[in-house]
Amino acid sequence: MARQRSVRFIALAALAGAVAAASVLAVAELVALIVARGAGPLEAVGAFVIDIVPQPVKEFAIATFGEYDKIVLLASVALGAVVAAAAAGILQLWRAPAGVVVLAVGAAAGTAAALTRAGSTPLWALPSVLGGIAGCVLLALLIRRLRRWRDAARGRTSPAGPDEASESPQAAPSRRAFLTMTLVSAAAAIVVGAGSRALSAVTNSIDAIREALRIPAPRSRVQIPADAEFDVPGLSPLITPNEDFYRVDTALTVPSIDPATWRLTIDGMVDQPVDIGFDQLMEMGLDEYAITLTCVSNEVGGGLVGNAVWTGVPVRELLKLAAPSADADMVLSRSVDGYTASTPLDALVDPERDAILAVTMNGEPLPLEHGFPVRMVVPGLYGYVSATKWLTQLTVTRFDRDEAYWTPRGYSARAPIKMSSRLDTPRAGTPVDAGEVMLAGVAWAQTVGIERVEVSIDNGPWEAAELSAPINDDTWVQWRMPWQAESGTHYIGVRAVNRDGDLQIEERAPIAPDGSSGWQRVLLTVR
Repeated sequence: MARQRSVRFIALAALAGAVAAASVLAVAELVALIVARGAGPLEAVGAFVIDIVPQPVKEFAIATFGEYDKIVLLASVALGAVVAAAAAGILQLWRAPAGVVVLAVGAAAGTAAALTRAGSTPLWALPSVLGGIAGCVLLALLIRRLRRWRDAARGRTSPAGPDEASESPQAAPSRRAFLTMTLVSAAAAIVVGAGSRALSAVTNSIDAIREALRIPAPRSRVQIPADAEFDVPGLSPLITPNEDFYRVDTALTVPSIDPATWRLTIDGMVDQPVDIGFDQLMEMGLDEYAITLTCVSNEVGGGLVGNAVWTGVPVRELLKLAAPSADADMVLSRSVDGYTASTPLDALVDPERDAILAVTMNGEPLPLEHGFPVRMVVPGLYGYVSATKWLTQLTVTRFDRDEAYWTPRGYSARAPIKMSSRLDTPRAGTPVDAGEVMLAGVAWAQTVGIERVEVSIDNGPWEAAELSAPINDDTWVQWRMPWQAESGTHYIGVRAVNRDGDLQIEERAPIAPDGSSGWQRVLLTVR
């Protein structure tokens, strides 16, 4: 029974540590709501983890969890905090004040992470500092009451025996004091933490502002050919709906930016620095552009690619106002959250390339998670060097002077999109019936265009598939080919040829340093 009692008190000490950690987060969320939204320790540490994890871990997270990678990260950070806090509670019971020291170190880590985030000020330290103080005080008080209960239970037992249920009356007050404080503290942490989150959502009116925003009608609209889209079940739609468009970025929480306060600065190697607001950008005149975006993390046959109709202003018109130096060769774009991308200057000033600052996506203001109110869209370049969301700054510079977020993390500073093709239907792992089966998918070769897509069955001869009418050279095209499928297993190979006559790269390459390559081969089962 003594051993059981010891285990029970250890478990209760762990619970006290977890409750103390919950109070840290709750108080920090409340303070962050008042002084610095986004400076809470959970988000700050999560953002710090994103910055320091090795490249293979990032690739694994994106490939495994997709758009849920940030939710998984936050859950992992929270779980780690709970485990560490539980250990702090046990340490405090065994050897005070060791547990309080552990909790204080955790709060200090949150403070350091917050202060190193882009755009942070000294006020960003307050959430973790005040939350840490509250948590340390609560842990000390809880463990003090638990220790009194433990000592009373060890020293005085009833005649019925040393069972917890038969503790003497002397132990009861200490037990009630500990349990009451623990339950009240846990409930308070939940109410304060959840309430702060809810209040933050209510007081954050960016959703409402976005809904009410009226974007001027574009001067020109994208003309989509009548035969640009095939009606094949399972085939990716020609225009990817906003809710289905892939999302890959480093923002742990989506930035909230009011268009009324948004500013874009253009500086660096320019004759005339530029500073404009959202209304000024609108007054420059908007046009529609159909452009396919691709993430460098897209594996062969992967889904981190989408096609949308964007409304925006050519970047070259803005750079023309700034008059870049003839010695410059790169523009370092910066997001409000500190993310940077290195875009070749010639790609932004090329009159034949529609590099734009986009304000709408498929006929509506940019979704918050896709860069509202302004983002970059540059055809022919992977997103990590061009598609900066929540844009706030363009610095004209040189590749040999500056580097962007991903460059020191193992990726190329310049990253033109590699031609690729994909089989959408039938999907691997989904058996089909024998007879005529429609093979279909998409292919893209931005700035050049797709000439043809070829399909090989069981390593047989390559046969040309039927292509849909392209919108332009910057969007994907759909392809389809009927196939008389016989029972058994079959390999389907897909490759593309662009309008310059170049064949899609057959050799397999990983996504780092400048995008994957290879012909997709899919094993299908025919019943």
